[in-house]
Amino acid sequence: MKIEYERLISRSVANLFVRELELAGVKTNINSFIRTMVLGGLAIFVLVPIALFLGAGLNAGIAVFGGIAAAAIFEVVIYALLEFKIEQRKTFVEDLLPDYLQLAAANVRSGIALDKAMVLAARPEFGYFSDDVKEMNKELYGGETLQQAMTNLGRRYRSTQLQHTIRMMNEGIQYGGGMTDLLNQIAKDIRNQHMVQKEISGQLFMYTIFIAFAALIGAPILYALTSQMIGVTDTVWAGILKQNPGGLPTAGISFLRPSPPKITIAAYHNFALASVILICGFGAFIVSAISTGSVLKGIRYLPIFLIVGLGIFFVVSSLIGGIFTSISGV
Repeated sequence: MKIEYERLISRSVANLFVRELELAGVKTNINSFIRTMVLGGLAIFVLVPIALFLGAGLNAGIAVFGGIAAAAIFEVVIYALLEFKIEQRKTFVEDLLPDYLQLAAANVRSGIALDKAMVLAARPEFGYFSDDVKEMNKELYGGETLQQAMTNLGRRYRSTQLQHTIRMMNEGIQYGGGMTDLLNQIAKDIRNQHMVQKEISGQLFMYTIFIAFAALIGAPILYALTSQMIGVTDTVWAGILKQNPGGLPTAGISFLRPSPPKITIAAYHNFALASVILICGFGAFIVSAISTGSVLKGIRYLPIFLIVGLGIFFVVSSLIGGIFTSISGV
């Protein structure tokens, strides 16, 4: 018996996922996609609490909460990867669009009809965009008008530049005009826009360096240093309390009585580790937003930022811990 997983969600949400899969170029149906998300989330929800309860020795409540959080993170990661794929396709198409338009303009200038010119301009190096242009040509043979087929082509990508280009071409077809000059002018405008974007990215390069330094080097070093200082302080207080079981004297001022810190070494270490992960994660997305204009492209930088940030945190912790041990003999 085949289970229809798409019935587990509302029709509007299912349509949203169908649209997202189409924009991402994922050749799978909505039922398979929802099945992956549901079964994957359930598996993580079951396995993570078992691992936390039996392996890490946490209590049942925390283990269940960890399972819920892990399952939620799994769903978010799946959706984020889908959005990243959509953004990747958009960038790929916008980078090749000027070259494609100039090839199509050259074909039109040689006397070829616009629909044939667009198909002939779809070179193999244009990848899946060429496949989509050929699919557009099939729609023409199926009875669609050229304007509707081009509109459908634009809907396959979340690209404002592509949709604007197709709208201009449709207006040129409808009202008449020199299609060759139009295509060449659009290609020129897109190239100029790309140059402006690169210039802006270059001007913001210093901000990128500063944020990357703060996330990858500054924060891990400071948290590693603080973590080791708390360890040393805890050891020193242990020695003081051993020599003074009743606590330090107050010198007649009870509210100024010194006491050991309430936070434990393990608690602060976990806090520092979580903080480094969050800072490196947000740093990756901020750097991506500044340098490329897209937050989702930060997914590419995320593994690098996490590996480097955590690596510096553990290395600095080991070095500072060794220095404190050799100096104080703690």
